[in-house]
Amino acid sequence: MSPESLAALPESAQRVARLLLDIGHDKPVVVLPQSGKTSAEAAAGLGCQVAQIAKSIIFRRASDNAPVLVIASGANRVDEVKVAGQVGALAKADAKFVRDMTGYAIGGVCPIGHAVKPVMLLDADLFNYDSLWAAAGHPHAVFNLTPQQLADMTGAPVVDVAQRA
Repeated sequence: MSPESLAALPESAQRVARLLLDIGHDKPVVVLPQSGKTSAEAAAGLGCQVAQIAKSIIFRRASDNAPVLVIASGANRVDEVKVAGQVGALAKADAKFVRDMTGYAIGGVCPIGHAVKPVMLLDADLFNYDSLWAAAGHPHAVFNLTPQQLADMTGAPVVDVAQRA
């Protein structure tokens, strides 16, 4: 990214763009004209399937208040029982907890660059797609990556976290 295009990003997205540059990621941060707070909004703005949105859901682990980040396909509801089976009992994370632990506001939580390193899980269903979009630190900012790049960036285990009908 050029210094000019970097400067045009919201401050939190600039931080993500720098992190991506530092790790050698070759895709830029993109700012959506409309909000990308929900997977459906982001997919509509990007012209992709909702399932290609790698949404970040933050929970609080009940035993130690550790942040738990589940990166799930935008088409899936996260099965909290499955997640708890992987990481321990969960509690809700309010907006203050999310911001304090990640450094990002809800709707813009990026898979990397957190204030406190979270316990992380990746939704196995993300690997059904060649291309994904993840939040880049701001509700209007996203970046493109492959499922393998997401796994490499996060080091998170790939597990089944989706509710099934």
